[in-house]
Amino acid sequence: MSNLIGYLDPDFLLILDEVSDLLKMVFQTEESLTLALSGTGSAGMEAGMTSLLEPDDTVVMCVYGFFCERMVEMAERVGANVVPLRAEWGRPFPTEMLENELKKHSRVKMVTAVHAETSTGLLQPLEDLSGLAREHDALFMVDAVTSLGGNEVAVDDWAIDYCYSATQKCLACPPGLSPVAISPRAREAIENRKKRPTSWYLDLGLIGNYWSDEHVYHHTAPVSMILALREGLRVVLEEGLEARYERHQRNAAALRAGLEALGMELVVPEEYRLAQITPVWIPEGLEDTPVRQTLLRDYGIEIGRGLGEFAGKVWRVGLMGESSKPEYILALLSALEEVLPRNGFEVAHGAGVGAASKALATT
Repeated sequence: MSNLIGYLDPDFLLILDEVSDLLKMVFQTEESLTLALSGTGSAGMEAGMTSLLEPDDTVVMCVYGFFCERMVEMAERVGANVVPLRAEWGRPFPTEMLENELKKHSRVKMVTAVHAETSTGLLQPLEDLSGLAREHDALFMVDAVTSLGGNEVAVDDWAIDYCYSATQKCLACPPGLSPVAISPRAREAIENRKKRPTSWYLDLGLIGNYWSDEHVYHHTAPVSMILALREGLRVVLEEGLEARYERHQRNAAALRAGLEALGMELVVPEEYRLAQITPVWIPEGLEDTPVRQTLLRDYGIEIGRGLGEFAGKVWRVGLMGESSKPEYILALLSALEEVLPRNGFEVAHGAGVGAASKALATT
């Protein structure tokens, strides 16, 4: 067995450059600095807040789910002037709400949004929000934790200034890194801060210097995680971005068809549904935890519980990365056909599997 390459080895610095280039392809950017932060997606979120915002900066935040609320809490801890615009969960954020709010402020430092809000299963359109941010000379920060590698994330075309993701979702790597893209405007804002960020470890300026051509040492890089990310990105690009997007959509459509055939009601309107997470309302008379526990204990299938406002009200079924496969869909639907009747919710045997199989055959 060979020794693990050192984080200061010149050959490892070449690997950093390669990973950065691969990330540019997946983020669809030529202008941004791309790198991977040591930490999960929440580290990417917090790095953006602490590096781009200063105390008393105004940040207008589009809030329509659990992870949007997490962004609000982080911005408040920075000491920014936080303006949360709260809209209905499970529905796209109304552009006019942001437009009206921006008109009230002489200076807005940043606008934030979540692309794939996994608490609700919503895929939020971003271009109109980005356009409004740019009209008001505000930075645009986007959470792409679940969408990167499973949906188009066009950083340059959509004028996203700071975009962060996570390795364990559609990139299908182990958790522990947060890939990010930092636009020239965002880098300029970081360089021109009045005070240094309160977090040294998540200072995007310092970390950016390590991932840039100079490779200025910052902290010990998680070598094995970065090697795993390089391989994961290679797999994504070998499949092809468009093919990968289409696979997620095709499998999600089959899952939805099967769930609806079992009498389940989907949470999000059809045109805004996220392929990676499909939430359904828990049918009346069923309890949340017993069904999920039975699926996990007896069938080895885990589905997610509801978060925040949806706790105890929805189940969330994930299909992302290498886990977005027809056989997983059919296994879940088959299990539900057995488990639901045992818990008092009658379904026609074979209905879910049959509807999903038909959907897969026709697409």
